[in-house]
Amino acid sequence: FEKNFKSLDLGLKGQLATDSKLSAIRYKKALDATGKVTSAVIVSPPDTREGHEDVDESEVPEVQQWWKDNVKIDAKLYEDQVLEDFSEPGAPDILIVVDKLLTGFDEPANAVLYIDKLLKEHNLVQAIARVNRLHEQKKHGLLIDYRGILKELDTALTKYSDLAEKTQSGFDVADIKGLYADVSTEYKKLSGLHDTLLKIFDEVQNRADREQYRQVLIPHFVDRNGDVFDERQKTREDFYEALTEFGMCLKIALGSRSFYEDKSFNETTIAMYKRDLKFFSEIRRTAKQDAEETVDYSAYEGQIVKLIDKHIIGETIIEPDGVLLVNELAKDDDPENWNEKKARNETELIQSRLTRTIEQELAVDPYAQAHFSELLKNALDEAAALFEHPYKQYTLFKDIEDQIETRASLGIPKEIAKNPHAGAYFGLLKMAAESGKLEGEVERFVELSIELDKLVTQSVAENSLNPASIENAIKKSVLPLLFKVLGLDSATEITNRIVEITRLGITRGTR
Repeated sequence: FEKNFKSLDLGLKGQLATDSKLSAIRYKKALDATGKVTSAVIVSPPDTREGHEDVDESEVPEVQQWWKDNVKIDAKLYEDQVLEDFSEPGAPDILIVVDKLLTGFDEPANAVLYIDKLLKEHNLVQAIARVNRLHEQKKHGLLIDYRGILKELDTALTKYSDLAEKTQSGFDVADIKGLYADVSTEYKKLSGLHDTLLKIFDEVQNRADREQYRQVLIPHFVDRNGDVFDERQKTREDFYEALTEFGMCLKIALGSRSFYEDKSFNETTIAMYKRDLKFFSEIRRTAKQDAEETVDYSAYEGQIVKLIDKHIIGETIIEPDGVLLVNELAKDDDPENWNEKKARNETELIQSRLTRTIEQELAVDPYAQAHFSELLKNALDEAAALFEHPYKQYTLFKDIEDQIETRASLGIPKEIAKNPHAGAYFGLLKMAAESGKLEGEVERFVELSIELDKLVTQSVAENSLNPASIENAIKKSVLPLLFKVLGLDSATEITNRIVEITRLGITRGTR
């Protein structure tokens, strides 16, 4: 338990089912003596009646003494406290029981059941159900059988099904088909899972070139009938899933004696599996950075990282040629020195970053969004003609990214250049002017933009405790101002756009 659960810091716990109260207490003492895990005992009170023969008299004093020292008077208070502690990180790691808590006890963090007592039929089924509750760090529950009773599991499930049918509880043995598997054979899936992982990168020709692996996963946005989407997102998701399945299976294998005894998995193969897990975990990290993904596609990623730290170490030391300047290591390399594959990857990456920025971040500034969308469209057309020159393609998109950063090409007057809200409203007025709906000088647009910003800011501030009223307040204050210069239809249109911008800004925490 210490090696496979506690040391990985997963927040998972274990349960130990023993055959008697005396065994439970002696297990507790033995576990304490190891210093590796913490434990707690929950049993029913010992029977102290004279003449009681269910437990040998020589055993009773030890049980009674433990009860007096630990449970003392209030058994319910003791049990409630232990169960509360068991449901939280920290001690106890293992809960030791005899009969109590083997049925109806549902704790998601309970990941492994050690069985050291005879269990039959429905009692066995109820007991093993204790470790099948969902938990974000638990891919499956684990049963460690010291009594050889799990070989009767199929029979127990069938009989339980018969019992459930008679009691009309709705239990169907088919519902749990494939629910459990022998750990000693699970590792045999490893080869197939490894093949599935490698197949995702079939197009990679040079297995030593990480940029080629990166190329398979890096975002690539395409426009299909006006819908822009990343055509490589599905590939990334398949990769994340395949890597997780492979990593978790390898974790099981490395904890199974049968895996090391199986002659079909020699030391060379095992070393290869370990190296590939480390390599593809690094590829996944790069892929997530490239896609700017914040969603964790694998609840078990932490376990895989800990598995790598534990089992995979550096194999050789390669002496560098010349001197490495430590203070230069963190600096970006010069794009002009990139090889073709690196340049193409960085070009696709900046293109996808621009697409995401324009679609998402610039949504609060419709004029800027329209302006830079047009620049990007023109750059894409121009880049198509420069396919043989990936560095020139990169510089095209890098120039647009720099323009978005400075917003200089938008022509926003210096009076409001540092006010993004007023700048967005100025853009709306400029769009209205370009469409012939508004006439006037730039100075007038600047004054209107500043006034609009004041009105919207006031509406948000005065209705911060009642967000539902913000939009009505904006319309009530902004519409009359715009009506004087635009007329009803255009004023209503721009007012609605201002409401949309404000709503999005509030959602993002920028307004």
